[in-house]
Amino acid sequence: MFDTVQKKKRLVQIVLALIIIPFAFFGLESYTRSMRGAGDDVARVDGVAISQRDFSEALRQQQERLRAVLGRGFDASQLDTPETRRALLDSLIGQRLVSDAAVRARLGVGDEALRETILALPAFQRDGKFDPALYRQLLGAQGMTEQSFEARLRHDLAVGQLTRAIADTAIASRASAERQAELAAQRREIAEALVPAAQFLPRVAIDEAQAKKYYEENAAQFRTPERVRAEFVILSADALGRQEPVTEEELKKSYEARAAQFRVEEQRRASHILVKSNEEAARLAAEVRKNPAQFAELAKKHSQDPGSAEKGGDLGFFERGMMVKPFEDAVFGMKKDGEITGPVQSEFGYHVIRLTGVQAARARAFEDVRNELAAELAKQKGAKKFAEAAEAFGNLVYEQPDSLAPAAERFKLQVRKTDWFARGAAPPPLDAPKLQAALFSSDALQARRNTDAVEVAPNVLVAARVAEHQSAAQRRFEEVKPEIEAALKRREAARLAAAEGRSRLAELQKGAGAALQWSAPRTVQVSDPKGLTPELRREVFGADPSKLPAYFGAGRGDEGFVIVRVIRAVPPEPRTDAQKTADAIAAQRRAGAEQLGAWVDALRKRAEIKVNEANLEKK
Repeated sequence: MFDTVQKKKRLVQIVLALIIIPFAFFGLESYTRSMRGAGDDVARVDGVAISQRDFSEALRQQQERLRAVLGRGFDASQLDTPETRRALLDSLIGQRLVSDAAVRARLGVGDEALRETILALPAFQRDGKFDPALYRQLLGAQGMTEQSFEARLRHDLAVGQLTRAIADTAIASRASAERQAELAAQRREIAEALVPAAQFLPRVAIDEAQAKKYYEENAAQFRTPERVRAEFVILSADALGRQEPVTEEELKKSYEARAAQFRVEEQRRASHILVKSNEEAARLAAEVRKNPAQFAELAKKHSQDPGSAEKGGDLGFFERGMMVKPFEDAVFGMKKDGEITGPVQSEFGYHVIRLTGVQAARARAFEDVRNELAAELAKQKGAKKFAEAAEAFGNLVYEQPDSLAPAAERFKLQVRKTDWFARGAAPPPLDAPKLQAALFSSDALQARRNTDAVEVAPNVLVAARVAEHQSAAQRRFEEVKPEIEAALKRREAARLAAAEGRSRLAELQKGAGAALQWSAPRTVQVSDPKGLTPELRREVFGADPSKLPAYFGAGRGDEGFVIVRVIRAVPPEPRTDAQKTADAIAAQRRAGAEQLGAWVDALRKRAEIKVNEANLEKK
């Protein structure tokens, strides 16, 4: 199990993070839904549906990832375009094709491999060890049973077997890897000179006719979008659970009822030396029995378990069920610290084992689990109260549509308020698509009625209403005239700077001098161009090293026009062995990704794919 667990960790990371299938987009239940009517489908892949729900959930997750990177000011509607929706659907189709290929290949993952994978997942560990209670708690929080999670993980691991098998057959040539590394390591010494647009501003005059013309031709730029200020209330299981504190009596009663769950089984600590032959293991066992103090040194020198060898063979504490059976039986069969046994044969080879610690079985003290119990009981109370209150909450905001105050008062909730926001840019939790659409419906805008109670997350309902509304409006020319004039001045100054810059660049390229203020020389690399635009980077690194200096230029927006002097080609820094290894790994990954992509393209060509364009564009 020792190196197997490490391999499984890598497999899980590849499957769940890097390789194509984030299976949660679909879930196993998608296959049961696929036989229903196709009216709600965005696409069907060999008869299996990608429903509107699947697509919307994938789109929401994509937007949440972007919002996490770009901040709360990120406007999801800016990227909800026909192009991005099509790209997302193409990705989902690829995922479905690979998932289906894994099913058809009848790839399986055995119970032992699945068990080892789950035991190795950090999310389910407490103090470095798998915690069954934490496992069940986290799955329950996601609305999953152990059976459903394990079925999904088993499928994901099978998909990983298939995608790795495809990617791992790719071969990246050593020459190609070295050439790519050489290209990426190219360096140039450059200096820059800016022809600033600011120096031309005093020469630019914009009359009213020009500003008026720009206003008329770009009227859409000067429209304020429809926007609202809203009020909302949140009914959540967490909040309801906090309204009724857990009592000491409840905590003790729960602790007593679940005493077996808080029992910590006997744990043992051991070190081992793993080798491939019985003869070598027997020799090493005899050697360490003569001199136990040299066990760690011999493990570092001879053990073929890379995870523990560098630690002198130490495996830390573990309980029954965490190691392969022959090894486990040997460790738990020893009587005292320091005892040595072996050779012990397992599926991984032959072990020489030294017992280094014993922790007797014990029960976790009440005080040690008090906070854990309190959180769990509060969550249970909240879930129960939420189930009882959800329908009444929804009915109340519907039956008394002119105010959220009655619902807030009855359920002890706070009526919260937002600042102004436009359609598609609502702050959380009002950014849930269904809730945001309801806020901009005629019922909410004109009749000023409460929205329905919308579930924005598991056990979280939100109802909202429009407090103030501003219709989309065209800003008057007089209001935006200063903005337009300033923008036109900057644009004209940039045009004059570009004209001047190109003139000076032409002189330099002809060998003449030019009155420019050059920056101090600096070195740039292909992989780190430090401020060069893609166009300038191509020209700088495309320049013939035998014909330097060379000069290139490009506009820099309102800032002006920049001229770059390529002074000399700087020899690349020597590659260390570690860097060469990294280069080879990167090249292999690129080759694997390309081969995997080509395979998915081949699947796509053979598949029957039908896209419902109307549902794809439905928002």
